[in-house]
Amino acid sequence: MTDQGNNNQNISCNPFAALFSSLADAKQFASGQKQQQSSAEPPLEDSGESQSESENSVSDSVDDNDDSVAEISRSFRSRQELCEQLNVNHMIQRIFLITLDNSDPSLRGGNGIPPRCVYLEDMAADLDGQDWLDMDNIEQALFNRLLLLEPGNQLIYMTSCSAANLSADRDAGEKCAIPYLFACYQRAKEEVTKVPEKLLSFAVRCKNLAVSNARTVLLTPEIYISQNVYEQLLDLLLEGVSGARKSQIGSSHFLSHVLLCLPLWCCYVSGPEEVAEFIEEVIAGLLSDQEVRTFEEVMVPVFDIFQGRIKDLDLCQPLLYSYLDVLLYFSHHKDVAKVLVEHIQPKDPANGLQYQKSLLGTVLNVSCLLKTPGIIEGHGYFLNPSRSSAQETKVQEANIHQFMGQFHDKLHQIFKNLLQRSGDTRHLLLSWLGNCLQANAGRIKIWANQMPEIFFQMYSSDAFFLNLGAALVKLCQPFCKPRSPKLLTFNPTYSALKELSEEERHNRNVHARGLHKETCLIPMPPQQPVEPAQSYNLLTENLILTQLTLHLGFHRLHEQMVKMSQSLHQLQVAWQEAQRTGNPMSEQLLEQFERLMIVYLSTKAAITQPAMLQCCLNLQASTAALLVQLGVGNQGPEHVALSFPLASLHDTMLCYVPEFFAENLGDFFIFLRRFADDVLETSAESLEQIFNFITVFMGNVERMKNPHLRAKLAEVLEAVMPHMESVAAGAAQPVVFQRERVFCSYRHAPQLAEALITVFVDIEFTGDPHQFEQKFNYRRPMYPALKYMWGKENYRESIKQLANYASENLEAMNLPLFLRFLNLLMNDAIFLLDEAIQYLSKIKVLQLEKDRGEWESLTPDARREKESSLQMFGQLGRFHNIMSNETIGTLAFLTSEIKGIFVHPFLAERIISMLNYFLQHLVGPKMGALKVKDFSEFDFKPQQLVSDICTIYLNLGDEENFCATVPKDGRSYSPTLFSQTVRVLKKINKPGDMIVAFGLLADKIKSHADRQQQEEETYADAPDEFLDPIMSTLMLDPVLLPSSNVTVDRSTIARHLLSDQTDPFNRSPLTMDQIRPNEELKQQILQWLEKHKQERLQLGPSG
Repeated sequence: MTDQGNNNQNISCNPFAALFSSLADAKQFASGQKQQQSSAEPPLEDSGESQSESENSVSDSVDDNDDSVAEISRSFRSRQELCEQLNVNHMIQRIFLITLDNSDPSLRGGNGIPPRCVYLEDMAADLDGQDWLDMDNIEQALFNRLLLLEPGNQLIYMTSCSAANLSADRDAGEKCAIPYLFACYQRAKEEVTKVPEKLLSFAVRCKNLAVSNARTVLLTPEIYISQNVYEQLLDLLLEGVSGARKSQIGSSHFLSHVLLCLPLWCCYVSGPEEVAEFIEEVIAGLLSDQEVRTFEEVMVPVFDIFQGRIKDLDLCQPLLYSYLDVLLYFSHHKDVAKVLVEHIQPKDPANGLQYQKSLLGTVLNVSCLLKTPGIIEGHGYFLNPSRSSAQETKVQEANIHQFMGQFHDKLHQIFKNLLQRSGDTRHLLLSWLGNCLQANAGRIKIWANQMPEIFFQMYSSDAFFLNLGAALVKLCQPFCKPRSPKLLTFNPTYSALKELSEEERHNRNVHARGLHKETCLIPMPPQQPVEPAQSYNLLTENLILTQLTLHLGFHRLHEQMVKMSQSLHQLQVAWQEAQRTGNPMSEQLLEQFERLMIVYLSTKAAITQPAMLQCCLNLQASTAALLVQLGVGNQGPEHVALSFPLASLHDTMLCYVPEFFAENLGDFFIFLRRFADDVLETSAESLEQIFNFITVFMGNVERMKNPHLRAKLAEVLEAVMPHMESVAAGAAQPVVFQRERVFCSYRHAPQLAEALITVFVDIEFTGDPHQFEQKFNYRRPMYPALKYMWGKENYRESIKQLANYASENLEAMNLPLFLRFLNLLMNDAIFLLDEAIQYLSKIKVLQLEKDRGEWESLTPDARREKESSLQMFGQLGRFHNIMSNETIGTLAFLTSEIKGIFVHPFLAERIISMLNYFLQHLVGPKMGALKVKDFSEFDFKPQQLVSDICTIYLNLGDEENFCATVPKDGRSYSPTLFSQTVRVLKKINKPGDMIVAFGLLADKIKSHADRQQQEEETYADAPDEFLDPIMSTLMLDPVLLPSSNVTVDRSTIARHLLSDQTDPFNRSPLTMDQIRPNEELKQQILQWLEKHKQERLQLGPSG
């Protein structure tokens, strides 16, 4: 082997050779030693002796001029220090991609050196030829690197390889400070895991330098020209969450991580973990050094940039959810969360719109609803609805629902994180919520809906409240189980607290404002003192804030849906009419229909998200259970079973429960009935709680004073009942099996039926100036509810028991419930059908005028007035027809099994006069006045009415008293009327047995009429004192009224007292138990009758 070969072999075997990155470096070092034997290297920190990855290979060849191993060995200490310095230099170059060495790349060892570095030319010049980086100058070097405007212009090749390397160019030439420092941090972390022990402390210090410089950059952003370091920080966070989202596509754990409040990018992949770790260390540094800038001053610009970006994002854009993950991180970090909730506090807490303009409000405003109400341009959902199939619309709605589900999950977790942070953070968030709700209380005012321009300048949007409600409802789910003991920890006295100081609100956990002004279920008893708690649990505050949010938000959207549905129907009818007549307005009507349909479908999609509706249902069913427990006076820790009769209330908590609790509950179930009926069927088990609530409160003024609210519960009952409705041909019949099972097995069926009849009666007298018109709207849902009950044996039997009790107690001091109910039912039937007849007559006249061309000669204003009148009469006629159909139909099924009370003199004459009057208009000579063009347009069903009236006659016709009373109706009865009715029954193809039975009944009534005519001739000369002063008929049972001392017939005063419990002659209070029989007068009348009877017998048949 040659000397050179020996040298090469010796050098290769020398353990110190490993201290050099290559044999070329060893050669260069040896040459330097000949000239600088005594030169001292810069002091270094102690290093370890393990080999790094960059030091584990040695070149296989050296030049002929290489120095000997002996030379290297003789200068070991100097060489070791230099080698350590070279390794530190190389490590700094690998981490920060900077260098002071601009020598020929071919002279450098290629191992452990990055392919590209930024050459710090100015710093190299200042160091007078020092071409290495060390721990003494790295801070200055890094600072110089960060100040470079175009670092890419100072890139140099670090190795002899000149091939293009775009990745290396990009990494080394990164212009943005935060991404560059994060990349340095990543590279430093990697070095920490690979370098030998003697270099470990240097690697850690480099990692810390990346963090400390990031902190400095954020504290002094003005130094870094043309850079927005806050945007860079946000982009880094966004990059982290985006990487995590990509890594979790298809992962079954994705949702669980969303729900566990962990930032998504803290899972599964190393990159996002490093982002989190880097940000955490930077934040820790910012918190420890707030002399130049406070932590808040650093974070607020980041929040502002975040808000500016997210406000233009769409619900269905994936990027939105990356930003929400960033917000999740903000909410999860205690220090960031505190700054966040401080930042969202509005300057003017009384301005409702300011809350929407905050960062959190901007997020809550994201929705598929129109961004600007009435402006569909730029709206991305349900375009061209008339040209989209039902399936396409359904698919788009399902897609929106899927994104909304994710969106609401994120919102829920953000709120949950903030509530779980420090006490100050929670207090600030709850204060924000309480102030927001108070500032937006005007959303539900009537004027607000009438002046939309002013509304949108004063209050937060519907989308804001819909999403806020969805998030809060999800927060309530842990205690939203009807039997949950947690529910009973709710303390209603929260609502009685008046204005408190901020300190008191913080200490007592009271953040909702103005609740003491709300109307409660019952007034505060005068002797009952308010005993508020020292502090309130989060459940109480959650439930109240959530219900208040739903009251301000969900109710308004429900009303909008109803109005839009009605408007769409009107536009459709108008368009069809325009098409039929060739009216050029048809195109404009179609465009209006399209625009409104886009709004309607978007609103429907927003408000029918399945998971949100299920959470709302859980909440409202639990609220119903809670109110029932308060209604039965339970203040213990466990639920008590509901039983009847209910005990009287003492020291009840109901006087602290705002009415909007019950209003929200009712509004929600009515909404489900109209727009999401399938939810009721899939959640049938929750309905028992609703039935309990209705049974306890609907008919009980002691527990719910407001008659309007109790009447609304009847609409709720109709909504949750499983009654069947006629559907369009080919449409699927709604599934009601589960609801029917729950309703039919309801154990308090008798009390529920009684409550329905009670509220029917109570709504007659509400004290409202519009009570007469209101009562018909309130009673409208009661009819189908009562009809369905009648079809179920347990409910039917309970109604019959009420009727039997009424028959046995007709003269009780307090009139029996069922007697009052029947009286009002007949009052309604008489008024409604009479009004319907009048409107139909007016419609007939107007239609004839129009058909004859009489309108053509009118002025445009007069013609428009005629059109308006026809439309108005049509709407009123339709309403009165619908209601009269219901009332007559109700009487028809009730009389099928309840007879005694109907044929009693108290009621018989009233019902007979009503039936005869209607038959006279429906089958007599006057029926021609009702023949409008299209009966169905006005819901006029004369055939059904005639059939129902005849059914009532047949149901009661077996009672002789009833038949004998029919001819006494001098206004409408005549034998001809009944023969005309038989003819109509044949014409409308009613069953033969019905026609025959009605004919026989007519003959029977006629025989009574003949006898009565003879008797009336006998009574014609009766003395005036024998005649009823009100009806002018012969009194058969005279009674004396105690206050006026006037004698009337018992049946006359009984009928009067059904509607008005006063003496008709002086308006003094009067009840049936106060009247006294006038036995003396009765005997005189009987003697007079007997005398006339004898005289008549003596005269014989010829008279």
